This record gives sequence, C-alpha cells and structure tokens, in this order.
Amino acid sequence: MKLLRFGEPDKEKPGVLMNDEILDVSTFGEDFGEKFLETDGLQRLNKWLATNANTLPKVKPGVRLGAPFTRPSKIICVGLNYTKHALESNMPLPKEPILFFKATTALCGPNDDLMIPKNSVKTDWEVELAVVIGKKASYVEEKDAMNYVAGFCLHNDYSEREFQLERNGQWVKGKSCDTFAPMGPYLVTKDELTNYNSLHMWLKVNGKMMQDNNTDDMIFEVPTLVSYISQFMTLLPGDVISTGTPAGVGLGFKPPIYLKAGDIVELGIEGLGQQKQVAKR
Repeated sequence: MKLLRFGEPDKEKPGVLMNDEILDVSTFGEDFGEKFLETDGLQRLNKWLATNANTLPKVKPGVRLGAPFTRPSKIICVGLNYTKHALESNMPLPKEPILFFKATTALCGPNDDLMIPKNSVKTDWEVELAVVIGKKASYVEEKDAMNYVAGFCLHNDYSEREFQLERNGQWVKGKSCDTFAPMGPYLVTKDELTNYNSLHMWLKVNGKMMQDNNTDDMIFEVPTLVSYISQFMTLLPGDVISTGTPAGVGLGFKPPIYLKAGDIVELGIEGLGQQKQVAKR
C-alpha cells in the first residue's frame, strides 16, 4: 500500500494511492500514526480496502499533501552513512552508526515551501531514505529487524551547516528548523519495496543534478540500523529512522553551494515518489 495524508496543514485526512488515484479513507476512522500502527492498522486497512475501495471518494488532483503520518515520537537520523558522502566531507568512514535527532516540529509535507531560517547563510539539502517503524522495538536482533519496519518514505534532511557545525554542541541545532523534514509523498509498505538496499536516489537544485546515487552505497544497511538503534532506545510505532545521504550536498562542493530564496529543490527515490520545495525567507 501507499499511504498518504492530504489537505490543509493540521487538517489533513488519511488517504491511499491506488491505480494512480488518491482515495479518501476517512471513513476507516483512523489517522496514520502510532496508535494505528501498533494495533495492526496496516493489515486492518488493507482488509477494509478489499471491500470498500470501490465506494471511496476520489480526491481531486493537485491537492496539498502533508507528511504521510502524524507527528512521530522521534526522528532519528544517521550521519555519514554513504561512503562517497563521507569522502566528500573529508571524514573517516564511521565504525558505528553516527546518530542524532531531528526535532519532530521540522516535519512537513513533501511539497511545502522550505523556510530558510532567520540568520541562515548555509542551508543545505540531503535526499534520504526514511524507515518508518511498525511496532515497538527494543534490543532487536539484526536478523529480526525488518519485522519491526512498517515501510519507507522519501525525506529531505535539510541542514543549516553553520548551526550544525560551527555553533558548538550537537548537530540537532542545524537539523531541526521548521520545514527541515519534508516527508512523503507517501509511506510505502515494505511488501511493495523489497529492494530497499538498491534504490536510485537523486536531487536537483534549479534543474541541476546535485545528488545522483543509490542506496547500495550505504555503509550500514537498514536492518543493521534498526537493530543498532534499538540497543540504545525503544523505537515506537511511527518513529522515523532517516538513513543518511549520498554525495552531492552543498557542503561538499568547492566552494560550497547553499540555498537562497527562490531556489527550487526537486528530489526522488525509486519507488517512493518525488518532492518539490521552493526556498523562501
């Protein structure tokens, strides 16, 4: 299934994408969040659709899409998880996953405007594969890790490099500004995306290709990350693990390239759809 949410901010309704059309599943009676996932919502919704899909209202094309799930308890990001990105950053390959948090208030829809933060001069882009947890996970073994995954979505892990790298402390300051976590357009359940370790991913700025790579360049793959993170914290249904970005971020150019008002950022991952953001002040 491809789950999504549509409508005005904070008023989104749940929907599914079927045969290239958005169906309104509000009558199912549940939004897509922690409670939905922890009560086998994916299985229940799939069964419900089998008998109700033909009677559901179709959503008009062009409607605003929100994040495909409600605000999670946490967004956990993995740094330097692509070999070529670590090299362009002049940093050694990590021996263990590098973890940091992104504030959940950064969450927004896939095509919402990017709001460049006040006093920002180094706002950067990062196309990433995001993993959405499907059930409570603690001390999970790697061989069992995918049993705890609900699905995947596209994430642009925006970063303000000065806040992140030059203002002391942890990276979270440069990762958590409003609109810095566009997710979607949809959550694709894992049964529809079995080749998650080999997905083409790309990002353009003003039509110029900046990132063009594949998830097979990951240093630590999805099962490893789910298991590893669960050794340090309990993962709840709906939690997001953003698995890192490939080479081609603005920081990696010489000289670096950063976003300015009016820039258009487009990105996509094979099987997970596309996003488009316009940078604004």
